[in-house]
Amino acid sequence: MKKRSVIVGAGIGGIATAIRLAVKGDHVTVMEANAYPGGKLSSWSAAGYRFDAGPSLFTLPQRVDELFELAGKNPRDYFNYIKLPEVCRYFWEDGIRLTVPENPNDFALEAERVLQEPAEHVRTYLKDSAFKYDVLGGLFLEDSLHKVSTWLSPKAFRGYWNMPKMGIFGTMDAANRQQFVQPKMVQLFNRYATYNGSDPYQTPATLTIIPHLEYNIGAFFPEKGMYGITQSLVKLAEELGVTFRMNEKVTEICVENNRAVGVKTSTQPTGERFDRVVSNMDVTPTFRKLLPNQKHPDKILDQPKSGSGLIFYWGVKRRFPELGLHNIFFSDDYKTEFEHQFSHKTIYSDPTLYLNITSKCKTDDAPEGCENWFILLNAPANNGQDWDALIAETRQHVLAKFKRMLGVDIEPLIETEDILDPRSIEARTSSAQGALYGNSSNNRFAAFLRHANFSSKIKDLYFVGGSVHPGGGIPLALSSARIAVDLMTD
Repeated sequence: MKKRSVIVGAGIGGIATAIRLAVKGDHVTVMEANAYPGGKLSSWSAAGYRFDAGPSLFTLPQRVDELFELAGKNPRDYFNYIKLPEVCRYFWEDGIRLTVPENPNDFALEAERVLQEPAEHVRTYLKDSAFKYDVLGGLFLEDSLHKVSTWLSPKAFRGYWNMPKMGIFGTMDAANRQQFVQPKMVQLFNRYATYNGSDPYQTPATLTIIPHLEYNIGAFFPEKGMYGITQSLVKLAEELGVTFRMNEKVTEICVENNRAVGVKTSTQPTGERFDRVVSNMDVTPTFRKLLPNQKHPDKILDQPKSGSGLIFYWGVKRRFPELGLHNIFFSDDYKTEFEHQFSHKTIYSDPTLYLNITSKCKTDDAPEGCENWFILLNAPANNGQDWDALIAETRQHVLAKFKRMLGVDIEPLIETEDILDPRSIEARTSSAQGALYGNSSNNRFAAFLRHANFSSKIKDLYFVGGSVHPGGGIPLALSSARIAVDLMTD
């Protein structure tokens, strides 16, 4: 008998869950409070410029392709992308610049030429990152960590055997300092802690697994921009019979006899019944707001949150040939920058800037002779800071940094501007405190301090998205959908 499933939130994890359930024959309804799908993976335009609102790096494209293949479709009929010829361009205050080519060996040779870091150090590091991914990837990305069967599987025993090599007991920074002789190489690889909102001086060295995705497998770009991922998956879902109800805010998950039986919404205040409920909303507001009368897993929900972000979207009326799609302008004092973010809950006066310019690959994202600048800074989660003052001060620091490092005053070139800060991230995406990745990963037990993809107390209630296992980012959110649906059909 076909089941009626409702998904709370049309983020990428929710859309992927809808597709997987529809393929299995469910009648699926997705309810979204916003007028658009995608959650953080959305888009907006102004004055001839188009901006991807959130995620800007695309890795593991096969996890998107897999959804089309499950439905018996050719992914290329819906969604296309290219492998980038370069991974990123790095800039330091002393004038040193490093462009990282997509071939790992070429990267090693370029690091040796520009930074005097022995090429073999880079090769060894990336080989180790690949090994960690091979050992841990299948375990963490494909299975629930909250089922005994996972820990008795061959994959788990392989992990136990190799545990001393996984970096569980040291920090990312310590591992990188042990591997590299040049501080700039340490800094370059320390930045991968920010991929899940962490501090490299606290997060475990296990996260040195992350560079494998970008350097050994590759960085990619969707031909229609990052929002093209959302658009193509929504199209597939609709073809499979999924119903999307936009501007419909879920106000409560209905529970009877410890079973999720439906939802109440802004348009259906008395409730609508379903056979199962899947929340793609951040797990903290899911419990605090949608399940007010149920027992909450406070130990998990009250964990410190990951970092957030401050984003400036600038339409710039000039082209900069020295810039690529992905660019990093490093702080001169990385450790102090993270201390400001996680200890002082503020933004350092010399912030590291991530600059993404999609018009480098998709020329119609900006008018002729112009570029669309997406500038992301590491920011703390929202704890009631004076954000208006902090944003104004930080904006001046950003302009000053670009002027120093590019030799150009950017401010008179800005034709259009918008800003996304932890407050607006929280309001638009229901992310607790505006944290981008749910709970913090700044300790060795972080993987076990994320909520499971199912409720152990309420039957037929499941969770997907970046705030639950296995974590934040597009590949992990897609994995959460796979894990949750597998649990439903066990």
